[in-house]
Amino acid sequence: MIESIGRSVINFFSYIGGVTSLFAFSIKEIFNRQKEGKRLINQIITKQIYFTGYLALNSIGIIALSLGLITIIQIFVIAPKIGAEGLIGKILVATIIREIGPLLTAIILIGRSGTAIATEIGNMMVSDEFDALESIGIDPLRFIVYPRLIGMIISLTVLILYFDVMALLGGFLAARLIGVSIPFSTYFNTLFSALSFTDIVVVLFKSFTMGAAIAVIAVMHGFKVGRSSTMVPVAGTRSVVNSLLAVFLVDGIITVFSYI
Repeated sequence: MIESIGRSVINFFSYIGGVTSLFAFSIKEIFNRQKEGKRLINQIITKQIYFTGYLALNSIGIIALSLGLITIIQIFVIAPKIGAEGLIGKILVATIIREIGPLLTAIILIGRSGTAIATEIGNMMVSDEFDALESIGIDPLRFIVYPRLIGMIISLTVLILYFDVMALLGGFLAARLIGVSIPFSTYFNTLFSALSFTDIVVVLFKSFTMGAAIAVIAVMHGFKVGRSSTMVPVAGTRSVVNSLLAVFLVDGIITVFSYI
């Protein structure tokens, strides 16, 4: 039993060390003044943003609109019954902008893009593409890890803002169309008066940490495939599970410290 516990602890810290090392390397690359390959790296980042961000707009928009409609109707129906009309703006900011928006957007990208990154890198490991890059003097980490990390962070940040706008504005318009009487001025005055600079900082920090966690974990599991093609789908599955754990953990920690 002691041996099993010790092995689990060692594997855990080894995993954390690998993820931290990949993240530290990518952050270091931001300040790297080496010009060779910058154009290719920027192209990879652009492609990553296109796949992760642009192609996800439709699904994110539909989910945000539906969720915003449901949340806004529930709040405006229930709040007057309990005498909480003055808290409507704070409730919307706390539920949609600070919590639901970042968390749900991250979950969607885990299933959509995190698995794609892990599978792509896993296939590259199986086909010895990393060895081929090293043989011609190209650093695989610089051209593989860094662009995907930056692309994921930028995409997640933009999609979270897009989710919040669609949920709050689209949900309001949809609620008006189905007959829910919500004064336009009252709605947006209460919303913007409740939104503080701290809320914006919390959302941006969540988008950065969640995006970094999703990208680095996906890359990490892609690297672990080795030469076995049967491990590629396993890497995708493990990437999803560990990314979900990381995202919920990050969200909980940031939320707790933001209210302290």
